[in-house]
Amino acid sequence: MATIISNRRVAEGIYVMHAEGQFGAKMGQFFMVRGWDGYPLLSRPLSVYDQNEYGVKFLYKTAGEGTRMLSRMTAGDDVTLLGPLGNGFPRAQGRTALVGGGIGIAPLYYTARHLEQADLYLGFSEKVYEEHEFEALGHKLEIDLGGRVLDRVDFDAYDTIFVCGPEPMLRAVQIKSAMSSGRADVYVSLENRMACGIGACLVCSVGCESGRKKACTDGPVFRAEEVVLA
Repeated sequence: MATIISNRRVAEGIYVMHAEGQFGAKMGQFFMVRGWDGYPLLSRPLSVYDQNEYGVKFLYKTAGEGTRMLSRMTAGDDVTLLGPLGNGFPRAQGRTALVGGGIGIAPLYYTARHLEQADLYLGFSEKVYEEHEFEALGHKLEIDLGGRVLDRVDFDAYDTIFVCGPEPMLRAVQIKSAMSSGRADVYVSLENRMACGIGACLVCSVGCESGRKKACTDGPVFRAEEVVLA
């Protein structure tokens, strides 16, 4: 149980929740979050947007009843957090690019704060972030509002690429990675639906070349060539 410090609306249907506590989250990890006792039955998986000495932050979009209930919570309310969970982004090697699409930018802010050097490419059809926070990181930042952010990324120019976004974008990443020189180690963070977050169910099951894996415990971060996206 954690107490909410703030829960701010930053764009239409987009919120940043700051909950107190020291959790030691690593870049790319997530929490199962709930602010209710009964209905909805399941908690909601939210990526770590940031973490500081006061607590952990989540950038989320109201997409269903659970996230709408979270959006109505205010400072002083209690929220249940299970985490940090999952295997996040590995240590970046060499020149690094972070690529986010839509609400998939959520884990990239905290990741970028851990990197001395990184180029950020963020794309969306509508505003889902606070631009000044990303600008303050001091990294190269490119914004695409037309839904084609991958066109801005030269895969042959990087040693490591971290990507998070909707599944069609991740499929495009796999294609572009396969057509590149192969220099870059490309990792994708999946946005699968989850029920438990700890590997006890198969709701987040994902196809991999080596067989079925669980996005919650084996991921959510996988090598781009490892996962089989429909």
